[in-house]
Amino acid sequence: MFAIIYIGGIVVMGIVLVATIGLCFGVELLMARPELAAVVRGLVPTTQIVSNPAMLYIAIGILGATVMPHNLYLHSSIVQTRKVLPDDPSKREAIRFATLDSTVALLFAFFINAAILMLAAATFYGSGHQEVAEIGDAYRLLAPLLGTTVASTLFAVALLASGQNSTITGTLAGQIVMEGFLNIRLPPWLRRLITRLIAIIPAVIVTILYGEKGAGALLILSQVILSLQLSFAVVPLVYFTSQRSKMGGFVNRPWLAATAWAVAAAIIGLNAWLLIGTFRAWLA
Repeated sequence: MFAIIYIGGIVVMGIVLVATIGLCFGVELLMARPELAAVVRGLVPTTQIVSNPAMLYIAIGILGATVMPHNLYLHSSIVQTRKVLPDDPSKREAIRFATLDSTVALLFAFFINAAILMLAAATFYGSGHQEVAEIGDAYRLLAPLLGTTVASTLFAVALLASGQNSTITGTLAGQIVMEGFLNIRLPPWLRRLITRLIAIIPAVIVTILYGEKGAGALLILSQVILSLQLSFAVVPLVYFTSQRSKMGGFVNRPWLAATAWAVAAAIIGLNAWLLIGTFRAWLA
């Protein structure tokens, strides 16, 4: 019972943090007033994403930041906290709610990432500040470019909420992996300490050695690494859920399995192409 209340509290906190991020960037978009036609055109993928290594690197980072592989395990664990009866109708109801939960979460992540890009394009690119690439520069320039100090404050609050939300989900996912895959049974405080230190120590070392610029580069690299790891979570997920021997009546339908494999192949292909381009750049 305590575990259910604990997970429920974490979910509510996550919803509050995500809503805070969305509200902050929503207000800033109203201040920036991006061109709607340009926004719609920007949602259509172009061949430049594949042909331009710099664009592909950022696109892969956005993919990793939106569909974080560890959240697949987290959402699966949250489903198990529901009190589900052993009959099929109850299981289908749990799956339906889990699907709704993950879909809403991914949609929020998509719109938030899109809002960040739209804000940057409308505020910096439109005013001739294309050189802005660091979070610190964006924070300092938002107030003068949008004409109010509220813009910088909202940006800082959104980043704080985003960091806290990522910390919560990352820590919980680490605990779940340690318990379920590695079968490591430790006190909750020790599990959280270990998973947080694994994430924080590299960031602290890079910040000390390379400063703010290094931290920004590490942030993007971490998102790219998340995308590279995504294949190792998606492929087993699609494989196991497409096997009737394991899923029974809940097995993926043929059209769903085909779509899922196509998405997995696209993720693997983009990541492989990025690695090939990176190795070519190193060899050159």
